[in-house]
Amino acid sequence: MSLLYHMTSPSVLSRILARSISLRQSALFSKNKDCTFFTRKEIMRLFYRYQDLAPQLVPLDYTSCPDVKVPYELIGSMPELKDNPFRQRIAQVFSEDGDGHMTLDNFLDMFSVMSEMAPRDLKAYYAFKIYDFNNDDYICAWDLEQTVTKLTRGELSTEEVSLICEKVLDEADGDHDGRLSLEDFQNMILRAPDFLSTFHIRI
Repeated sequence: MSLLYHMTSPSVLSRILARSISLRQSALFSKNKDCTFFTRKEIMRLFYRYQDLAPQLVPLDYTSCPDVKVPYELIGSMPELKDNPFRQRIAQVFSEDGDGHMTLDNFLDMFSVMSEMAPRDLKAYYAFKIYDFNNDDYICAWDLEQTVTKLTRGELSTEEVSLICEKVLDEADGDHDGRLSLEDFQNMILRAPDFLSTFHIRI
């Protein structure tokens, strides 16, 4: 067969096209390196994870930055999140509209903050937002109740949950206003050496 036939066969053309897209996207995603704690290779790997969640929705060619969001139902079903009692809150906090539906940038941000490389203060900030269920920039007694109930997967009685929340507020509420500010929460996290290892998702 002629060389022209081999070069124009569908399989060869598809490989050339895929390679071309990959090179352009590699250059595009290299810009994300400055906004995350990942290498370009890790960003590419996460892009393919994102694309695999909804291949009919997310194009392989992302060079035109399409306006695409993967629904929460698919995000929450990922192995890294599906058993996490805070999966919906995590998705809501990292999604730009707070509905859990994620753009690629939202997806990269989530994995970046949850990575081993992210600093403690950044993790504490996002943990605070996740536990602030009513989004009022404080963790009140009700937020703590929701947090404790999820952490214990509903295995404690109402009285036991209330006692734990009272104890947390007693120890961590610096200005005694009955709620935790971000500063209160960060000070509490400093006394929890295992926090960094628990607020973590491997890629």
